[in-house]
Amino acid sequence: MTEYPSSALLTDRYELTMLQGALRSGAAHRRAVFEMFARRLPGARRYGVVAGTGRLLEALRDFRFGTAELDYLSDAGVVDEPTLDWLADYRFTGDVWGYGEGECYFPGSPILVVEGTFAEAVLLETLALSVFNHDTAIASAASRMATAAQGRPMIEMGSRRTHEGAATASARAAYIAGFASTSNLEAGRRWGVPTAGTSAHAFTLLHDSERHAFRAQLDALGPGTTLLVDTYDVERAVGTAVELAGTGLGGVRVDSGDLAAEAARVRSQLDGLGAADARIVVTGDLDEYAIQALAIAPVDGYGVGTALVTGSGAPTASLVYKLVARSREAAPDAPLEPVAKRSVGKPSKGGRKWASRAVGEDGTATAELVHGHEPEPRPGLRPLLRRLVEGGKVVGAEPLEAARERHARSVAELPAPARRMSRGEPALPTEFPGRL
Repeated sequence: MTEYPSSALLTDRYELTMLQGALRSGAAHRRAVFEMFARRLPGARRYGVVAGTGRLLEALRDFRFGTAELDYLSDAGVVDEPTLDWLADYRFTGDVWGYGEGECYFPGSPILVVEGTFAEAVLLETLALSVFNHDTAIASAASRMATAAQGRPMIEMGSRRTHEGAATASARAAYIAGFASTSNLEAGRRWGVPTAGTSAHAFTLLHDSERHAFRAQLDALGPGTTLLVDTYDVERAVGTAVELAGTGLGGVRVDSGDLAAEAARVRSQLDGLGAADARIVVTGDLDEYAIQALAIAPVDGYGVGTALVTGSGAPTASLVYKLVARSREAAPDAPLEPVAKRSVGKPSKGGRKWASRAVGEDGTATAELVHGHEPEPRPGLRPLLRRLVEGGKVVGAEPLEAARERHARSVAELPAPARRMSRGEPALPTEFPGRL
């Protein structure tokens, strides 16, 4: 069996000092409900995309305080001995609900609901937020890029522009939101994301000539490979590529210059040389706006790096994890009471919530509904929360393809304005029917 490191210290110190204080006050074992949501969408975007669910469930499995973790906490004086004793036996035994991974969300959407004792649930705050804030930001940017690409395949290739752990998570999130493949091999190994990649400019510069470099790549990878043609002179490189590979050349990649104009020239040249089926892939600081600008260019695919792994200007989804209900007693069946912040600019709505999406007869979503009770099933109302953990046992794990397919359905369900690149209001209003 593969051994995984503990995820227990991927957290903030104050989670443990709150635990210590609650153990002393006697409130640690009260029932509590935490919810994760966003007060607004970053960058005035029209929708967000939930991502990170699968990674959180993996991390929850490894959220254990072993000898190494406890020794560190003791030596550093983070918490006292009674708290260390409690942590030594920590296992999350509560319940978790969440939006399906890949689902679109809007301000106020309770995309994760955690119910358990305060002690058990509060410890998950930082871990959940770090996973979801990153992955959701990447998936939200990737979805906009996929919309701009209009069905043309995209390769995620941002590994060299971010932390190595963030690189693999970004590849996973991008695949959920519509990217076809990634350059990151660890994402391929760990989650089965398709991988792609051929060569960089260094490979061409290594050889005595571009012709020698192309011949070496074709000998190694076959004529269906994609050759990088902008190291020196694009026109000459394209001619050499077809001369060596024949009309069955797989494709060429252009990484610089006026990509739209260059793609048009390359397409004309390839067609004139009989390589009409050769693909043109463009790369080089692309984001959703650059991709949209290339919509009428003869481009067959895109490689996206920096903009994707930085959330295209919104590297966090600004999600928060707030206590919304708690009991006054430690009994597991003690009634819950709503609690809420009243801070200026940072209010929250108290009470355990359920979410659904109103969908019209034509299949187009019309509103995000957040209820104070579980609504009765009825036509035109699609429930959004899935049970992810029950009694501490993960029950909601699913293949990555399921999240990818869910995302495609969720975006298709949104009204047309959701797919605009311009800044604007959320594509769906979030409504709170009844009193919370």
